[in-house]
Amino acid sequence: MPKHKFNIVTSTCVPLPYDNIDTDRIIPARFLKSTTREGFGENLFRDWRYDSDGNLRPDCPLNDPRYSGCILVAGKNFGCGSSREHAAWAIADYGFRVVISTFFADIHRNNELNSFVLPVVVSEEFINDLFDSIDRNPATKVSVDLPKQTVTNLETGQSETFEINSYKKQCLIEGLDDIEYLLSHREDIINYENGNKF
Repeated sequence: MPKHKFNIVTSTCVPLPYDNIDTDRIIPARFLKSTTREGFGENLFRDWRYDSDGNLRPDCPLNDPRYSGCILVAGKNFGCGSSREHAAWAIADYGFRVVISTFFADIHRNNELNSFVLPVVVSEEFINDLFDSIDRNPATKVSVDLPKQTVTNLETGQSETFEINSYKKQCLIEGLDDIEYLLSHREDIINYENGNKF
């Protein structure tokens, strides 16, 4: 799975205006056999995107040609249910870099961060305004500024700040996973283990 450094992401959006989207909906359990992170994107929201015969469902927003981009906008309580990492892997592998919601299940939010997907929590007012904007104009763009921790609906100009753990923020900006972050401080760790003062 590619790791992207984050700075400012500006994109059109794919709307999923449904609450309580659980991890089994994001990636059904029957697709969890793989032990690597690659290839899950093709089965993201599988049962929403395809019917029982394997045909694309035209009523699914992910199949609607009007919607595109690397920002997913979803209803509240996104990623509830089981704690499977595969759900975040599927979101990242599909190409989404940001998910916007009013609330994320804690474990899923952390799994997204570990998969280099940025979960952005906004107010009900902001997300309702954003859904309305996308409905009126599918070409609506959103700009997510990680260094400043702001998200802006470029259609209306409405902007909010969002919270993120400072450690995870640094990892995303530098494009480092947890191991790479530790290795980047290797000399400091060695000095500490040797009793040297900083």
